[in-house]
Amino acid sequence: MCGVVLLKKLFINYGLLLYMEIIYGLFTYDSYQRVSIFNVILFTFIEAIIVTGITNLFNNKVNKIISYIVYIILALWFSLYYIFNKVFETTFTISLFALSDQALQFGSSVIISILQNSYVMVLLFVPVIVLIVFRKKIFATKLRRKSYIVCLVLLLCSIFVFWGNVMLQGRGSNSSYNLLFKVNNNALNIERFGVINASYIDLYRMINGFKEEVREVVNIDSDKDSDNDLFEYDNNVMNINFGNSDIGNYLSKETPSKKNKYTGMFKDKNLIYIVAESFSEIAVSEELTPTLYKLVNNGFVFNNYYSSNNCSTIGGEFQALTGLYADMSILPKWRSGSNTYPYSLAHTFQNMGYKTYAYHNNSYAFQDRNVYLKSQGFDNFKGCYNGMEKIMNCNTWPQSDKEMFDSTVVDYVDGDDKFLAYYVTVSGHFYYNFRENGIARKNREFVDNLPYDEEVKGYVATQIELDRALESLIKKLEDSKKLDDTVIVLMADHYPYNLKLNQINQISSYQRDSVIEVNSNNLIIYNSKMKKVLVDKVGMSIDVIPTVYNLFGVEYDSRLFMGRDILSNSIGLAFFNNRSWVTDKGVYYSNLGKFISKDGEDIPDGYVNNINSLVGNRMNMSKLIIRDNYYKNIK
Repeated sequence: MCGVVLLKKLFINYGLLLYMEIIYGLFTYDSYQRVSIFNVILFTFIEAIIVTGITNLFNNKVNKIISYIVYIILALWFSLYYIFNKVFETTFTISLFALSDQALQFGSSVIISILQNSYVMVLLFVPVIVLIVFRKKIFATKLRRKSYIVCLVLLLCSIFVFWGNVMLQGRGSNSSYNLLFKVNNNALNIERFGVINASYIDLYRMINGFKEEVREVVNIDSDKDSDNDLFEYDNNVMNINFGNSDIGNYLSKETPSKKNKYTGMFKDKNLIYIVAESFSEIAVSEELTPTLYKLVNNGFVFNNYYSSNNCSTIGGEFQALTGLYADMSILPKWRSGSNTYPYSLAHTFQNMGYKTYAYHNNSYAFQDRNVYLKSQGFDNFKGCYNGMEKIMNCNTWPQSDKEMFDSTVVDYVDGDDKFLAYYVTVSGHFYYNFRENGIARKNREFVDNLPYDEEVKGYVATQIELDRALESLIKKLEDSKKLDDTVIVLMADHYPYNLKLNQINQISSYQRDSVIEVNSNNLIIYNSKMKKVLVDKVGMSIDVIPTVYNLFGVEYDSRLFMGRDILSNSIGLAFFNNRSWVTDKGVYYSNLGKFISKDGEDIPDGYVNNINSLVGNRMNMSKLIIRDNYYKNIK
C-alpha cells in the first residue's frame, strides 16, 4: 500500500511538472532538439521526486498548504520567464533582478503582454487548479517513513539515468555535458534542460561563481579580399602590456585584424553616431523612407549585417559603444559607471581633438544612461529632464527623433571644431498601434493603405519619423557646409522584437526564422563624397566600433575588442544569445546542433567546433572584461 501511495503521488507531481515544462516549451520555441526533450523528461522526474518529498513531510493539512505554495511559486516562475521573453525577446536570468527598474519602467508593456498572453498563464496555473479540485484524492493518505527510503533510491537511480543520457550525447561544444560543466549560457540551458533545471544552474553559478574555460581555436582561415592581397598591411595593434591575468593571456594571443585600403579613409572628418531604436531593414523603402533608403544603398553597403538582440536597448547600446557582447550579468556594473574605458568612442575622439556630444530624447536617467555615458567620456550628455525638455516636447510618447535632431544640431554645426555627436533615438519604440503611439498616429496617413497588420503599419510609421529626422539633419549639415566632411553611422539597438515573426515576414523580402535571420539588418556608414562600396562579409553590432576606428585612422589595438573591423581580412562572424551564429561559410543553430553550409560548400574538418569555441570565448571575455574592469589595468 505504501508503494502504491508513493508512486501515485510521485507520478502526479511528475505529470504536473512535466506539463508546465511542455507548455512553456510549446509556446516559446519553434522546434525542439530530440536530446532536449529527453533531458527535460528525465530531469523532471528528478524534480518530481524532490517535490514529492518536500510536500509530504507533515500532516495532510500542512502538506496541502506546502503543495499549493510550491506550485503557485512554480506557476509564477514559469510565467515570469515566459512574459519576460515575450516583452524583451530574450531569456530571463536571475541576475536580472538587479535590473528590476527596467521592468518597472516598462510596466505598462508588461501588463499588456500579460493580458495578451493570459491564456498561457492560465495554462501554467492548471497544476494549482488540479491540486485544489482533486485535493481529497491527491492528499488522502500520508506517506510513511519507509517511503522516503524508496524516494532516495529512486532519486539516485534517476540521477544515474539522467547522467547516462548526458554522457551518451557526447561532448561537443554546446553539448549537454559542456552546458552543465564548462559553458555558461542560460538561454541554451533553458532550451536544453527546461526552466526549473536552468534556474537551479543559474542560481548556483550566481552564488558560487562560474569560470568558463577558454577554448582553443584552430584552422580558421581569414576572409580573403583580392585587393587586400596585393599588399601586406600592418596589424591594428599597439604596444600594450596585457598583464598575466586570464583575460590578458587570452587577448595577447588573439589574432589582430589588419589595416586595409580603407584605413584612415575618414581621417579628420566629423562623426554622427546613431543607435536607432528598433531600426530594421524591413522598414527601408524608396517611397516611404527615402533618406534611409539613400543612406543604406550608398556609402558602405553591408549585405550580411546582423543586430544581435540581447538585453533590449541597454544591451544594444552596450554593444554599440564597447565592441563587446552584452551579458545580462554584467549590465548592472556597466550601468554603475564604475568601469574605465580608455578606448571608448568619446575618449578616443576627444584625444584626437574632437568636441563630443551625446543626446537622447527620452528620460536622461533611464537605466542610468547619464551615469554610464559619463564613464564613456560623454560629460555633456543631454536628455529629457536634464535640458532636452527646454528645446523639444518631452511630454509625448514616444518622443520625436526629428525634434531631437532639429533642436541639437545647432550645438555643433556652427563652429569650426571637429565634432562627434552620439544619438540614441526613441521614436521607433513599441507599442506599434495608433492608439498608444503618438509617433505612429503622427505618420498614420503615410501607411494607412499598406496591406499589413496594424502593428506593422504602426512600426513603419515610427520609422518614417526617423527618416524625416535624418532628412532634416542632412539638410542642416548641407546648409552649414559640413555634410561632405561628416560621416553618418547608424545601427539598430535590436530588431523590432515587439512585432511577431509572422508580422515581420509580412513586410520582409524573404521569410525569416526566429533565431538568426530575424536579426538581419542594415548598417549605415555614409559620407556624401564617397563612392558606393559593397560589403558581403558577415558582421554584427560589436564590429562597428573597430570598423569606425579603422576608417578614421585611429591608433587602436584590435585585440581589445571582441568585435572586428568588418572591412579587414578577419573572419566574418555574427552570433546570438543562444550561441547560434553566422559566418561567410554558413549558419549554425545551437538549439538544433545543426550547421547549414552556404550554397552547399564543403567546410574544413572541425570548422563548426572551432567557431563554437570562438563564439564562446568572445562571449566569455566580453563578460570578464567588464566584471574585472580589465581596461583600467592596461599599460
